[in-house]
Amino acid sequence: MSLKQTITALEILDDSYVTGDKVKSLFADMEHVEVEVKTVHGAEGSTDFIQFRIAGTNGKSMGGDAPTLGIIGRLGGIGARPSRIGLVSDGDGAIAAVASALKLADMAQKGDRLLGDVLLATHICPDAPTLPHEPVDFMDSPVDILTMNQYEVSAEMDAVLSIDTTKGNRVINHKGIAISPTVKDGYILRVSEDLLRIMEMTTGQYPVTFPITTQDITPYGNDVYHVNSILQPSVATSAPVVGVAITAQSMVPGCGTGASHEVDIAQAVRFAVEVAKEYTGGTCAFHDRLEFDRLEELYGSMKVLQTAGKQNVS
Repeated sequence: MSLKQTITALEILDDSYVTGDKVKSLFADMEHVEVEVKTVHGAEGSTDFIQFRIAGTNGKSMGGDAPTLGIIGRLGGIGARPSRIGLVSDGDGAIAAVASALKLADMAQKGDRLLGDVLLATHICPDAPTLPHEPVDFMDSPVDILTMNQYEVSAEMDAVLSIDTTKGNRVINHKGIAISPTVKDGYILRVSEDLLRIMEMTTGQYPVTFPITTQDITPYGNDVYHVNSILQPSVATSAPVVGVAITAQSMVPGCGTGASHEVDIAQAVRFAVEVAKEYTGGTCAFHDRLEFDRLEELYGSMKVLQTAGKQNVS
């Protein structure tokens, strides 16, 4: 159902000359979709941020009140040229975001429009730097995490799926996809039962989840260990955020090539599309609002974890 779009996205991104405008051209003849591209320069180069809006029949863009889902393809870069030739493993998040946008836009074109809007965002950089990390090297980015959040996380998003390659670790020994607990305002909440149900349905298997720690939901740059950047959108929004990890049984470095598996990425796309249908339609919740309110009533705000914290001043 989403494999065609995944392969299309993979083929256009596996190109040393790819740009955001080239990706935008895929949507030129489609209705109900808006695409915006912005080139942003950083200390180590530039990248093209790209955002897609798939308008729902009762979405905010149409003056309606249906909730808006955000889908973010999180990564450092889709390529590490010239040190690596070809698409890197870290590019899976971008492929998934573009493929999800293609699928949702195609559905809308064929009359299957969702109730609410879906905002999708990622960035396109075929020549990003690498970064030493344990147990395997990460892909770095020409821009920092704060800039990524600025261009990828929108205040319009009422809930967020953050899709990221998460293969360079020893805590997820599963090939396919896995989801995180819900993160909101510095709290790590229980795993959403609705998302588990949708995952069972779309994969045809038992749902797979992955552990996250307090460190993982704090901003980059505070000198503590993060499994990767999959939960970094949670530091920039009050909306509930869930990580959708594209995973492997073995440890695969983010800068590894020949390591993107189209079937696994398509699995993430299929999950994201079904979540979009249900969330914007009001039949899927990322968290229990009453329980969250109770936690804050009992223990106070944890929003300090969304900040840089107490930094030592020398």
